[in-house]
Amino acid sequence: MPAPTRTSRGAIVQAARDLLEQEGLDAVVMNSVAQRVGVRGPSLYKHVADRAALIRAVGDVVTDELRATMARAMSGDDPAGDLRALAFAYRAFVRANPNGYGLLFAHLEPDLQPDPTAVAELGRPIVAAVARLIGDDGPAALEAGRTLVAWAHGFVSMELAGGFRLGGDLDAAYTTGIDLILAGISGRASPTRG
Repeated sequence: MPAPTRTSRGAIVQAARDLLEQEGLDAVVMNSVAQRVGVRGPSLYKHVADRAALIRAVGDVVTDELRATMARAMSGDDPAGDLRALAFAYRAFVRANPNGYGLLFAHLEPDLQPDPTAVAELGRPIVAAVARLIGDDGPAALEAGRTLVAWAHGFVSMELAGGFRLGGDLDAAYTTGIDLILAGISGRASPTRG
């Protein structure tokens, strides 16, 4: 009779994710993950093909969790309120999962990258909320959605890197930035078109 399985794919992926957040991507190696779940290294291969598959799985879980976080933030009733809530939920998620989030945008070998379609789909609810806000589901919604995402990503990336060195209240700065962007998106400011 074969020995009972002492771990699961979910436990392995979570251990890898914990290692990633605590020690960085280079620390996510099969033997370290195996040690965390209490098995020998070769036992992991019953659940994941190799390190690349494990890192991909972590990225896919992070993508799914970010998608769910964004969905919970949006009620669908008030597009401006949804976008504001989404921006704050996004920041909280990234601050809690900086290295996992980093997998979504890192320049990784293709076999390490999370599902690119799922990562791209993260933007769809943002663009839809912008379209509802401006009453236009054409290119303007995509452009404005990208602007919001790029600003939030840049702000949080700088925050995590300690890039705001002049002091001040970063929570207030983030709120001000979101308010300004939403005011611009909602038509209170017009972009210059050449």
